[in-house]
Amino acid sequence: MKKRAVYPGSFDPVTNGHLDIIKRASIIFDELIVAVFNNPNKTPTFSMEERVSLMEKVAGDIPGVQIDAFSGLLNEYVDKKEARNVIRGLRALSDFEKEFQQALMYKKLNPELEIMFLMTAQDYGFLSSSLVKEIASLGGCIKGLVPDPVNDFMMDFYREQREKFSG
Repeated sequence: MKKRAVYPGSFDPVTNGHLDIIKRASIIFDELIVAVFNNPNKTPTFSMEERVSLMEKVAGDIPGVQIDAFSGLLNEYVDKKEARNVIRGLRALSDFEKEFQQALMYKKLNPELEIMFLMTAQDYGFLSSSLVKEIASLGGCIKGLVPDPVNDFMMDFYREQREKFSG
């Protein structure tokens, strides 16, 4: 039986920190489903289609990695995908409290679920999708923070936004 895990996230946008976790988790598991989550409590900057497309461009060629999208309860999605493992990335101690609380809830909903925390590489410990969007929206350089296809997409997106509102 293959070891299968799900790495869920909004990935709005996918960063090099996310990609680091994906690459490392893909070595641990036979199959890794990167599940782009539609969170009804958040208003994403990029559409579900854009986020899935970007994820496919940057992680779709990694052996054993599948890209998918979902909404609803994570434990139900994991069951549907016949996985037992959920990957969660941690950048700092501040992430741990929220992630630990969520992990306990996942275990309450499905006691057979295993949650694995992976620390991001030291180079990306400061990185978040929110910071990347803020920098890009103000015309700053995000090269090295996100994969090149994401950089190009975001630079075009925010350039169009600035032109819309300045003219």
